[in-house]
Amino acid sequence: MRLAVRRFGGLTVGIAVLLTAQPLNRLTAQTDSRLVEALRLAQSGQVDSGRAIVRRLLATLSPGDSVFPQALLAAAKIAPDAQTVSSNLNRIVVEYGAGPWADDALLLLTQLYFAQHDPAQTVQAAERLNRDYPDSPLRPRANFSAGRAYFELKNEARGCELIQNALDGAGDDVEFKNQVSFYASRCSPPATPVTTTTATSTPASPDTSAKVSSTPRAYAVQVLAVKSAAQVDDMLTRLKVMGFEARVVRDSTGFFKVRVGRYATREEAQRAQARLKQKVGGQPVVVDEP
Repeated sequence: MRLAVRRFGGLTVGIAVLLTAQPLNRLTAQTDSRLVEALRLAQSGQVDSGRAIVRRLLATLSPGDSVFPQALLAAAKIAPDAQTVSSNLNRIVVEYGAGPWADDALLLLTQLYFAQHDPAQTVQAAERLNRDYPDSPLRPRANFSAGRAYFELKNEARGCELIQNALDGAGDDVEFKNQVSFYASRCSPPATPVTTTTATSTPASPDTSAKVSSTPRAYAVQVLAVKSAAQVDDMLTRLKVMGFEARVVRDSTGFFKVRVGRYATREEAQRAQARLKQKVGGQPVVVDEP
């Protein structure tokens, strides 16, 4: 899905990319058939047609109509620029804070501010969501962005607290859980050293050696190996939008490695490598996995 894209401070922000971070049932939560159609048109590439429907609704509806905040939310989702997105979302929060769409608006504000590299605004929006809507199922998503923003603000304690909240609320979303786990690793206490006792070593029997050598191998495609968490996060987002399920592996030298898939044969991995090369670019490589 690809909607409006604008460049802010060197970062290309796709509004549709931000929306993919929401749970699917909330992403498609508009109940008015006109708004559903407007979003469908925009998501199919007819963005101008979708915006026209929403503009007409906002011009004809009374602000007291229950559909009005829904229309503001739809307008934000397909807006052409960040200023319009922010304006519509903030209006929902301020004027319709007691309604069912305010937590959606705060989540999108959190994601928008984080994409614009504004950690202060990011945590402000997320903390308001936590404070005013403690039962919202969207809190883990907002706290994922806010936790990383707190890291940028050098508040590791609060950042780790929100990252843990996001991890606890990930549910069955394996991809989201993997993304959060990557950041949660920086909050984990150092592992307790294992004390080994001196004992007479016993050579491995031939049978044991045979079992080790016959362990099935697996392959993955590595698309990135860097020490920058920001680069990793950008790549994970790109891969998600393109339909690839990725994960992060950290090696002993401090490199974060973004990998896709776990394939039984090298041939399968090579086919995935070719697709990644075509869609993502760079130099993806096939690697062995234990």
